[in-house]
Amino acid sequence: MDNNTWMTSYTERLDFTLVGIFSQSQHPALLCLVISVIFLMALSGNIILMFLIYSDAHLHTPMYFFISQLSFMDMMYISVTVPKMLTDQITGVNKISVPECGIQMFLYVTLAGSEFFLLASMAYDRYMAICHPLHYPVLMNHRVCLFLASGCWFLGSVDGFLFTPITMTFPFCRSQEIHHFFCEVPAVLKLSCSDTSLYEIFMYLCCVLMLLIPVTIISGSYYFILLTIHRMNSAEGRKKAFATCSSHMTVVILFYGAAIYTYMLPNSYHTPEKDMMVSVFYTILTPVLNPLIYSLRNKDVTGALKKMLNMGIVFQETIK
Repeated sequence: MDNNTWMTSYTERLDFTLVGIFSQSQHPALLCLVISVIFLMALSGNIILMFLIYSDAHLHTPMYFFISQLSFMDMMYISVTVPKMLTDQITGVNKISVPECGIQMFLYVTLAGSEFFLLASMAYDRYMAICHPLHYPVLMNHRVCLFLASGCWFLGSVDGFLFTPITMTFPFCRSQEIHHFFCEVPAVLKLSCSDTSLYEIFMYLCCVLMLLIPVTIISGSYYFILLTIHRMNSAEGRKKAFATCSSHMTVVILFYGAAIYTYMLPNSYHTPEKDMMVSVFYTILTPVLNPLIYSLRNKDVTGALKKMLNMGIVFQETIK
């Protein structure tokens, strides 16, 4: 049996072991409980936000359509990694097969890539609403919104179909322990015994492109938005525009900052512990923060929530 055949059969025979964040903790049971609560908060927060946007006619606007798409992505995003991590901790089995690892990697990369472009679409929507308010209903009609959202999902899936097959076809003849809590591309690549330097350069250039295009759209949109806000005579109009844009910019900074660290900084800046902490931030914490950012700072959403709660109280009183 030649060396390549041996390495291929070795890869196919063994499952990966996810070392995860619990091995780094002195109180894994408490950490498991905290992450479970965060997971449930993320699911409930994003489901409630999507339900409010769907059920309240006042929220049937392009801005809230994109926010509902973001909530759906975040809900899927956290569901790709956390349930497997919690199940492994409870059962004590940290194994993941090569096909399962590939599926997890594909879904994760697709959702991350889709969110990059969705945040750019949201910035473009705010630019059209603030800088071209008279033409906004025509330029950002429902068909345009569907086209932009579909484009985000398509570009994200291209990312997934590009990186996942290449990463998973490398021979893994080193330790099968992935020092991460899910199958992230850089963590899996470290297990390969072949030269991955050219692929890492290719991946770096693709990530630069994937980040550069949305960042250019976001920066350009907000440049013109700030110019328009500066020219506004109405203090109330300026306040409303700033409130809307600041929520979006908070989400952009949280998500893009972590992505730049993970995929664009040199290896000298990375350690398994740092990588896991950054991934925890944008994989687990960001899906919890996003619905809070868009609800607590948004009068329309809080108004819809109060209306829904009042209807629930009235219904309870009626059935009594």
